[in-house]
Amino acid sequence: MSIPQSGGGPIEHFDQLAQYLADGCKPKADWRIGTEHEKFGYCKDTNLPLPYEGERSIRVMLEGLRDRHNWSPVEEGGKLIGLEKDGANVSLEPGGQLELSGAPVETIHETCDEVNTHLREVRDVADEIGVGFIGLGAAPEWTHEQMDLMPKGRYALMNDYMTKVGTMGRVMMRRTCTVQVNLDFGSEADMVQKMRVAVALQPVATALFANSPFFEGKVNGHKSWRSRVWRDLDDARTGMIPFVFEDGFGFERWVDYALDVPMYFVYRDGKYIDALGMSFRDFMAGKLPALPGETPTLSDWADHLTTAFPEARMKKFIEMRGADGGPWRRLCALPAFWVGLMYDQAALDGAWDLVKGWDADTREQMRVAASVDGLQAQVNGINLHDIAREAVALSEAGLKSRARSGAGGLVPDETHFLNALKESIETGKTPADELLDCYNGEWSGDISRIYADFSY
Repeated sequence: MSIPQSGGGPIEHFDQLAQYLADGCKPKADWRIGTEHEKFGYCKDTNLPLPYEGERSIRVMLEGLRDRHNWSPVEEGGKLIGLEKDGANVSLEPGGQLELSGAPVETIHETCDEVNTHLREVRDVADEIGVGFIGLGAAPEWTHEQMDLMPKGRYALMNDYMTKVGTMGRVMMRRTCTVQVNLDFGSEADMVQKMRVAVALQPVATALFANSPFFEGKVNGHKSWRSRVWRDLDDARTGMIPFVFEDGFGFERWVDYALDVPMYFVYRDGKYIDALGMSFRDFMAGKLPALPGETPTLSDWADHLTTAFPEARMKKFIEMRGADGGPWRRLCALPAFWVGLMYDQAALDGAWDLVKGWDADTREQMRVAASVDGLQAQVNGINLHDIAREAVALSEAGLKSRARSGAGGLVPDETHFLNALKESIETGKTPADELLDCYNGEWSGDISRIYADFSY
């Protein structure tokens, strides 16, 4: 979940809303990669999730990272709720999932170095207090009641609202984790092509990174339960956003969409003011019941944009949101997959050729099928395994064309970061399949074995 945004001063006319998005356009030389990943913390002796307070807790983890590794604290209402350093942030998801929002970097090599450093720092603090961290798409055993709601005003408001708009909102908040990458665009036309490819291929990412076959101590019948959760959260702000594929899509059309996403809050003087279900259009007219007579700033607009949760989301960059949290090396594979497709024009054109014939119903069916069957999904004669194979090949070609070297020039490009995905393509097995093999084999149905065998 996002932290309060800094967007700018008063909004005086509607054109500023689209211009805010357009200001994200950058020349290709300035395109960057921002990777975010979430993970579950738990007490090693009990396998129970970390509370916010206590000797083994989220607060102690944040304090340890602050004191040992020179992170600066971020507080809300006198509570430590995050950290920042060198353009990166450590933040908390609603159920205490620890998230690294990485600094914008130029290469996957730098992304992976950042991920590796962060996980080493986390383990340094966690080992001393008997805590472990694991990368999964959904909590395998824990109930809603076992997971503390983190002390952030945004989450308190969302927690109540989620019960009114769907059945899975509070499950998403407390008991799911993702890995995502944020990428730039060069122009409105570039944004349009990237958004269309991003939305259409999110089911491929869901399948390749599927890693949540267990929930509340049982096999749940889905390779990605996290993806299933997102399908019944809040139809007004989630999904495969078909309008992205319509003629005339651009920054202004995204503004129209976002204006119709019901509000959660307005952030003022360090506090979240309840604006649940209210209209940003009314806010623009000074008619927001929560702040009568007041009109929004660009910072309010930036905040509001973070409350839309489609499979791919546009702000001043594009967020790829379809993947489960997962094992260490897949935290680097996810950005590599999308950078290869998005940052090389030939690969991007090839990806568009791959998906441009699909209609909205096919895309939605693929989203559902990917969550259930992973790479084994088939929709309208389309084999998701075959599409994934082609997409990974296009990504590999894109990364090879980028030719961004690492390790002081010893590694010629970024293609090796796709190795985990290539293995899945070759074997047909995703992390979820590996977990189910363990469950049905050496674990003899004991899901608690997952902590010792799959933690970082």
